[in-house]
Amino acid sequence: MNKLKTYFNWSSGKDSALALYHLLKDERFTVEELITTINSHYNRVSMHGLRKELLIAQTEAIQIKSSFIELPEMPDMAVYEQKMTEAVTRLKNDGFTHTAFGDIFLEDLKTYRENQLAKVGLNAVFPIWKRVTAELIHEFLDLGFKTIVVCANSKYFGEDFVGTVIDKNFIDNLPEGVDPCGENGEFHTFCFDGPIFKNPIPFTIGEKVYREYDSPKTDNSQSESDTYGVWYCDLIP
Repeated sequence: MNKLKTYFNWSSGKDSALALYHLLKDERFTVEELITTINSHYNRVSMHGLRKELLIAQTEAIQIKSSFIELPEMPDMAVYEQKMTEAVTRLKNDGFTHTAFGDIFLEDLKTYRENQLAKVGLNAVFPIWKRVTAELIHEFLDLGFKTIVVCANSKYFGEDFVGTVIDKNFIDNLPEGVDPCGENGEFHTFCFDGPIFKNPIPFTIGEKVYREYDSPKTDNSQSESDTYGVWYCDLIP
């Protein structure tokens, strides 16, 4: 059987790790590249500030070729879509027919991804789509994965929360309204060990930093805060 040549959109976190785990077990697909967006100004993962050195150590332990999409510090949608189109066009020309994501239940995001990929003739795959997040996080731990919180929304969490390794006690004590997988952006993680890795990724916990950002503008933005806060925990290779 000819397998479907697939690249994976790798965030370095727990949902990506579990989705990749399931995709690697699916005999229909062959995963031949991991793609991550990088903030070129800071040389860190765009979503949560992980150092590029740790990302490289992680993908080397997974033993799948990796590449990066470098974005400016604060790209607008036009720049973002231009960079993404350049990257996926290259992948399409390299013979990839499918791409996979670790999304779980954000319908708007899934639709956006599918529509953008359809423009270049690529098919999107979502290995853990619509799974119950409380079950997913327990499955993740039961499989032997290990992950640490690297950033968190200050609406729900304080400084002490970042730098915490997720375990079952962590899950049981999440604030009310916070998704167990942080699927609404409540927190993000770095996965440093598990069945897809040939070895654990060593690191030490560094500085914890608080930053504020402008809130995304919506139709009812007048009733919302103009800024939101994020706690970050730097991990040092």
